[in-house]
Amino acid sequence: MSAPAIPANQSLLHEGPRGRVMAMDSAYHVAPENRGRDVVVNASYCGVLPARFIGAQAPRGAIGVDCGVGPAGASIAGLWYLEALGIPAAVADVMTVRLGDGLDLHAAGVISFANQPAASCGVRPGMAVAEAARVMLERDPELLPPEGVTNRTILHECAGGRRIVATDSIAFALPEDRRNVLLTAGHTGRSALPYLLRARPFGFICSDGGGGREGSGTAALALCEPEGLCGATVDARSAAMGDGLATWGGTISAANVLARAAGVLPGMAAREAAHLMLNRPPAEMEASA
Repeated sequence: MSAPAIPANQSLLHEGPRGRVMAMDSAYHVAPENRGRDVVVNASYCGVLPARFIGAQAPRGAIGVDCGVGPAGASIAGLWYLEALGIPAAVADVMTVRLGDGLDLHAAGVISFANQPAASCGVRPGMAVAEAARVMLERDPELLPPEGVTNRTILHECAGGRRIVATDSIAFALPEDRRNVLLTAGHTGRSALPYLLRARPFGFICSDGGGGREGSGTAALALCEPEGLCGATVDARSAAMGDGLATWGGTISAANVLARAAGVLPGMAAREAAHLMLNRPPAEMEASA
């Protein structure tokens, strides 16, 4: 079988049995010939609009530019658009490349962000674009169901074995989290209450979801108090929702009575609040067990 033609406006950088690494100056130059086999190194930003053109051709993988990320992460939002399509994608730090020059992106770019399929191939921030492109070409992504992408990270473990753990949703809590302080990234409205009661973490910090009318984004804080659950929220403006690790870097916006008794106050860094919850006095621990 003959090799696919090299599309106009593309440069062949590497070819192997699984496909090719192709450089181009724009995401709009991704072509049908790239479908299912090529990694397309394109010197465009990776917003949703360019990602729509890339996704329509369904290449093996894609690498663009972060263009400074921008408000609401708009310049890299296409990473998650492509993730939803199962396409590995990453972006390079804009300050390492010449915009609009695909060959330079491949030669000099350094990865700043990658989506989950790309990360499962082995793409990491700080990796050279040329290496990341080869990794995408040579490895298949691990495509997990939604409940399989929990991003569970142990942030701290004390001498007694209790931990501060970040995960993206309270729905991903494990039985052992009854002994842990859990940082998650969904809102803390009334719909979160059944998950909190099922998990019964020793302490929790979730998002306030931006507040909501009548404080609805933090309603579960008070609702779980009769069950002895110590909880707080971070301001959604300080920590990206859906990313438990971002909660760790957030700022406390509200705390229930048990959390306040442990010293947690609005305006405090979430990581400080998590340690205060973890180190609550023994008598309080027994009362809330």
